[in-house]
Amino acid sequence: MEGLAFTKMSGSGNDFILIDNREGLVAPEAARSLVEKVCTRRLSVGADGLILIESDPELDFGWRFFNADGSEVEMCGNGGRCAARFAYLNGIAGEKLAFRTVAGTVHAQVKGARVKLEMPDPHSLEVSYPLEMKHETLTVSSVTAGVPHVVVVLGSPGELEGAEVVRIGRAIRYHERYAPAGTNANFIHMTGPRALAIRTYERGVEDETFACGTGSIAAALVAAEMGLVQPPVEVMTMSGETLYIHFSRGREGFREVFLEGGARVIYTGRLSKEAVEFLLGVSAG
Repeated sequence: MEGLAFTKMSGSGNDFILIDNREGLVAPEAARSLVEKVCTRRLSVGADGLILIESDPELDFGWRFFNADGSEVEMCGNGGRCAARFAYLNGIAGEKLAFRTVAGTVHAQVKGARVKLEMPDPHSLEVSYPLEMKHETLTVSSVTAGVPHVVVVLGSPGELEGAEVVRIGRAIRYHERYAPAGTNANFIHMTGPRALAIRTYERGVEDETFACGTGSIAAALVAAEMGLVQPPVEVMTMSGETLYIHFSRGREGFREVFLEGGARVIYTGRLSKEAVEFLLGVSAG
């Protein structure tokens, strides 16, 4: 093996390593070890997550998505947008495409450097319930938007700016109510009838991230359920980039949920032979 080719991409501030694994270069049993090491900043490439693009007999491709800690999860909105543009740029799929995830089939449309991603239908929406914490009781809402999310609505920009996202977010993430899988935690403030600002603590990254696609969706849906916003909703992330959440609402809840935003290639590269030996624990020849 002469190294391992990869692409580094950013989805509105979430950064990912993408590898074309249709020929099985990364064996299933080696994936977790690879992810934990290659996503470690300063010691390797560094990223919020890693995406393996896999062959699929029915759709344009399949994927395996891993958080930086090596955990494999059902879905990632910003990662999905990066995967769609990666597939288009590398001739794996056309501008309109579909790929398989654990959460279901995801459809996307690539428009230059922007991608509009249709998400699986959300479920398990609960609004404004008390969550007993160690030293306080929070009023929270929750919904599964591909992956589970908790949303805390704050009353002012200052509250959002001063929110202890890591401390409180980690406590929510590991709260017994959401065991054993845990949850992501989002803190939001309304900035207009169709707009909000957000900060997110991401499960698997175990820190605040610059953006979270599924978290932005969860925030928009919770805010809409509470009557605070109308679609489409502009979500201002910590990266300074805006994500756009489109959705409709019927008798059975929210449907036709789309996540739209930028998906940029940062750089392409190739892990050296010695890096591959270190990361995969194999001889690179």
